[in-house]
Amino acid sequence: MKLRTIRETAELFGVSTRTIRYYEEIGLLAPDRSVHKQRMYSNAELAKLKLIFRGKRYGFSLDEIKEMVLLFDKDRSGRKQLERTVEYGKRRIGEIDEKIRELQEMKGEMEELLGEFTDRLNISKGE
Repeated sequence: MKLRTIRETAELFGVSTRTIRYYEEIGLLAPDRSVHKQRMYSNAELAKLKLIFRGKRYGFSLDEIKEMVLLFDKDRSGRKQLERTVEYGKRRIGEIDEKIRELQEMKGEMEELLGEFTDRLNISKGE
């Protein structure tokens, strides 16, 4: 198993080392330490980071992400983690559906206004 330094880990995920340290501070990560006290990230910690970044991409809060990530440490079967992920995922999809509805409504209103403004412009040009 290859351990990675914080710099290597940050480069792998395209983030700053400060971001990685922050996730450790809030309890999302628990890297090993070398004899020189350097943070060393195992494949398990890299997998957690992958989940963290995926969760952020999908709009989950850090508290939700933390709960989902840490559930696996408590239940190695992964069942509780999957149950919570499904629960949060369904809720997030509902939020996304609502946002899509709002954006479609806004788009329709803007298209209607643009049509009116285009008509006015054409009238003022004598077309």
